[in-house]
Amino acid sequence: MPPTSAPRPGRRTPGDAPAEPSPLAGREREEALLTAALLNLRRGRPAVAGVHGPPGIGRSALLDRAAVLAARAGVRVAAAQACRDESGRPHSLAARLHGALARSGHAAAPPPHRQPQDLERAALCRVFLAAARTEPLLVVVDDVQWADQASLRWLQALARRLAGTPLMLLTAHSDAAPAAPGDHITPCPLDGEHTVARHTLTLGPLPDPAVGRLLAEAWPTPADPAFQEAAARAADGNPALLRSVISQFARHGRTPTGDNLDHLADCTAEAVRRRTRQTLTVLPEELHGILRVIAAAGPDCTHPMIAALAGAPAPRALARLSGTGLLLPGDRPAFRHPAAAETVLAALTAESREELHARAAAWAYRTAAPDSAVARMLLSARPAGAAWAVGLLRGEAARHRTTGRPADAARLLRRALHEPVPPAQRVQLLTELAAAVLPTDPETADRHLRQALLAPAGTTAGPAWVSAAELLVARGDMAAAQPLIARAAGRAAPDGDEAAALRALYRLAEQSEPEAAHELDGPRVPPLPPRPATAAEAAAAAWRTALRGHDIGLARDLARTALAPAARRTVPLLLQVAACHALVLSGDHDEARTALDTVLLRARHADVPPVAGLALLVTGLAELARGRPGAAADALDRARRIMPGRGRTPFLTPGLIALAALVRLEQGEPDAAERLLAPAHPYGTAAGLSGALLLYARGRTHLARGHREQALTDLLECGRRLLARQVTNPAFLPWRRIAASACDPAADGTVAAALLAEEQRLTHAWGAPATPAGTAADGPRPPAEPAGRRAPDTSPRATDPSARRTAPGDGTSAARPEDRRPPPRPAAGRAGEPGYSSADPLPRQQLTGAELRVAGLAADGLPNRAIADRLSVTPRTVELHLTKTYRKLGIRGRAELAAALEHRPKATP
Repeated sequence: MPPTSAPRPGRRTPGDAPAEPSPLAGREREEALLTAALLNLRRGRPAVAGVHGPPGIGRSALLDRAAVLAARAGVRVAAAQACRDESGRPHSLAARLHGALARSGHAAAPPPHRQPQDLERAALCRVFLAAARTEPLLVVVDDVQWADQASLRWLQALARRLAGTPLMLLTAHSDAAPAAPGDHITPCPLDGEHTVARHTLTLGPLPDPAVGRLLAEAWPTPADPAFQEAAARAADGNPALLRSVISQFARHGRTPTGDNLDHLADCTAEAVRRRTRQTLTVLPEELHGILRVIAAAGPDCTHPMIAALAGAPAPRALARLSGTGLLLPGDRPAFRHPAAAETVLAALTAESREELHARAAAWAYRTAAPDSAVARMLLSARPAGAAWAVGLLRGEAARHRTTGRPADAARLLRRALHEPVPPAQRVQLLTELAAAVLPTDPETADRHLRQALLAPAGTTAGPAWVSAAELLVARGDMAAAQPLIARAAGRAAPDGDEAAALRALYRLAEQSEPEAAHELDGPRVPPLPPRPATAAEAAAAAWRTALRGHDIGLARDLARTALAPAARRTVPLLLQVAACHALVLSGDHDEARTALDTVLLRARHADVPPVAGLALLVTGLAELARGRPGAAADALDRARRIMPGRGRTPFLTPGLIALAALVRLEQGEPDAAERLLAPAHPYGTAAGLSGALLLYARGRTHLARGHREQALTDLLECGRRLLARQVTNPAFLPWRRIAASACDPAADGTVAAALLAEEQRLTHAWGAPATPAGTAADGPRPPAEPAGRRAPDTSPRATDPSARRTAPGDGTSAARPEDRRPPPRPAAGRAGEPGYSSADPLPRQQLTGAELRVAGLAADGLPNRAIADRLSVTPRTVELHLTKTYRKLGIRGRAELAAALEHRPKATP
């Protein structure tokens, strides 16, 4: 508060009141008390008043307001503010007050050139007392805690001489620098309250209405209730802090609405940092040490910890700090705002901060503090190298994951990885970290899983490798999983359960993406025997047998072996899901559903959402196969809740989209199914079996909406993907029958009949009694075979749209160029390629839908440009389709096309 003087005021009656409302929000009680004291001063009653509170609470503003009230009440004012820089200069504050009185225009003002150091203390008191006897006088001293000792003793002497003199001494003291026992300014003990009034004004936080008033003064529009509540909570009733927040908030052009609460929090943090830095400048160094311990320990700080780490008695130090406004009240010292703690620690070097946190964590662990408190201290500590640190961090991370806080779990696990740990434990930490970050950052999770499988470790890392491999395969990263799993399987104990589980997971990944495997990738994984000796490999064998439709009894027995209670400990949950799906394909729905419920419960308990999501996907497909679209929709909803947002996987997400579309089709809503499939891109992003399922759903949706050609294209592509993975079982996806329904009766009758015959043969060979999923309303049957056409070849080769090679070891030789002839003579593939045979038929089913359409028009005799105009494509596209068609059919050109397609040319226009 700078030196001020007031002009000679006009006289007012004691009942006079200010004409305008007070500019001080929330200080009505204090202002009323000062007004009454000034009116009593006019009547000749002296007073000593002290205002105190934490920094920023509004002490100086209240003193300024008192000076204005004094001028209105006819009281002269002499005011000064003590300065820390002058606290060592004797009589500096007294000189400021003496000068203020000389400039005030008081009738008994002293000469301005006379310096107070030239007067004795008693003489200086007489100067002010004489002036007050002539005209009432208010002496105002702000920040009296910085007063020099000579001036402070003079103020104390003046206070003891006030009896019978209309002089009021008003001082303000910051609680951040508590007064020593001998520094208090009090009247003479012999003077009673009726002689010299005594007032102590303790300024507390602003009430909520005062906060609302300050916000209303800052913006022309009212603040939202949510914003007002957040502002009051952020500023904690401190008017200086609130004004700083409002000023910074307004400078950025923000409005006081609920949408800007995040920005309000940022402005509050910055204002708290500034206020904390200012407060620290007035505190002695020993209190800085206390604050650093409190900041490092956080809300779990105790008095014994302060005494042990700071070397100072906690009660006395905390009493001195209680007036700073930095700490919360209560038995446990803690900062009001995290930004204040950050500012206190920012003064230390990084090494000093880490050392302080490490000491706090070690002390807390030794004194049996809660694990959550020790883990929080370890987050900012240097690596302790203690065995207890990693175990404690892992335990807290597991608790956070269980309570739905994966981000906090990830922070703890990253910190644990900084500790020196054995290789096997590092694999465990990487796997747990991947599971923690999977819901929010799946790409990073995949990277951690790869690191876990590549980490050098002994056989003791086997269980962690199995967990990492299971999560990586469930995520759908088959290309990266196969060589990494092969490498881990080669390092695991050969005869152990972990090695068997890794081999089974490798085969599971290979089944979905066989093209990802390479003979040079890692150690070779032994082939999967038809009847494996281990339960984990039995699950993989059951899945493979069911997909290939070879032996329903064997698939059922293998699946039951993998799902037996005694085998659950050694069979990863993902392999159990595969075994359950095998039971679904064998028609054992009740048994599969019971096993799926068990797997789902264990997957939720183990916190592996991708596995739980796949279990629910299989559950939905099983319910759809039983004609229960409502139950399938329930399973779909549960899967979506388990795998929200970015946590969805490239393997599971296409399957869930396909299941949703199939459910809508069964409910008679093809338009809704089409909308679900619109954003999906099955030809690019959805590879593997889930991509085939998505294509199947697209094909059925196109067929339901009457788009036969698009349906046929999707279904044949679905079949190509399945056959490339040796998936021939119609119980998995009846794509042949649906494709037959999509065939043009006039042009594709032979294809339709071949597809139906092949599906019937494969269904009979598998022997499952149930209708596959989603086939209750697959559309009309294809037309009968046109008269005059020979019966179609119904061998697996004839119905495989992607097959070009004979089975390995069939003894056939490669065809020579001169052996290639158009049908009806069997034709081979491209000459010179091993594995092709002139005895192999090459039916038109090898061609895509687009190639079939182009080839049919060309066989009718239309030129390329006419074909392009009819199909709305470019002539170059027609040429490319024809070139591929010639190569697939093994013919030289257009002249042989009709015979190769067994096509009867139509009359060309």
